[in-house]
Amino acid sequence: MNEVAEISCLSSEKLSMFPQIRFALSGRQGGVSGSPYGFNLSYHVGESEENVRRNRGLFFGSLGIQQSRLAYAKQCHSANAVVVHSPGSNESCDAMITNSKNVYLAITVADCVPIFAFDTRKSIVAAIHAGWRGTADGISSTTLHTLETELNSDPHDLVAFVGPSAGSCCFEVGEDVAKRISDQFVVKREGRAFVDLKMANVAQLREAGMNEENIEVSPYCTICNPDRFHSYRRDKERSGRMLGVIGLI
Repeated sequence: MNEVAEISCLSSEKLSMFPQIRFALSGRQGGVSGSPYGFNLSYHVGESEENVRRNRGLFFGSLGIQQSRLAYAKQCHSANAVVVHSPGSNESCDAMITNSKNVYLAITVADCVPIFAFDTRKSIVAAIHAGWRGTADGISSTTLHTLETELNSDPHDLVAFVGPSAGSCCFEVGEDVAKRISDQFVVKREGRAFVDLKMANVAQLREAGMNEENIEVSPYCTICNPDRFHSYRRDKERSGRMLGVIGLI
């Protein structure tokens, strides 16, 4: 079996225009895990470490990325963004930024919003994991502010890809969550509240200065596309995780 040919990866039309960066987001199909995990790239969902190791080898091998060059966020549903210059784990943050070559920012998702950005003038990349808590606390705004203040990035020079996540079609929340999100992004249907996490983060990017035409938004909802994407909301403990990575070559 040709495992490499069977793995599923998503690309970005906008980010793929720039040969100086490498970007991909894994999907659910392929790999070695089988049901229920699919192409799982997380060590923290109860699957065997050997399967995850092999899946990661397929994913990063297809991209030509050495796993020793990965920088991870210890995702804690915060709105914290940090600038990193070397591989390794970064505590208490959900967004990472780097202008260092051959440092690849990696985040895992299974309903939260994955966002990847590139400063086309200063050669800076960012990876954001935006759950509802991070979204409510302004993680996308915080990340762009950090880009400006610490690396002198101009938001007008950024392009971004907002990946698949739980959509307003399926992401039902209680009133405690709905009241923390702007009413603009809460849809009420038959007395139930649904949140549009992607558009809430797009609004933060725009309000922070990004040009709307530079923001690419995936149309997919992770919850109602089980063949394509992992979803914790849909599958609970039987859910794997997707992994997105971006870096400067």
